[in-house]
Amino acid sequence: MTITIKKLNASKIPIVRIDNRLEDLKNKPYFQQKLKQANETLQTVGLPKN
Repeated sequence: MTITIKKLNASKIPIVRIDNRLEDLKNKPYFQQKLKQANETLQTVGLPKN
């Protein structure tokens, strides 16, 4: 399926390609140190009140 540039620009539907390599990163823990620090801060200070 070949779409010309003019048809692509006139189209109202966005074209998005999902990178399947992102699935490999789904369950890996990132920023563990910052998460630990945030949890400690929330335990001592608590959630902000409105």
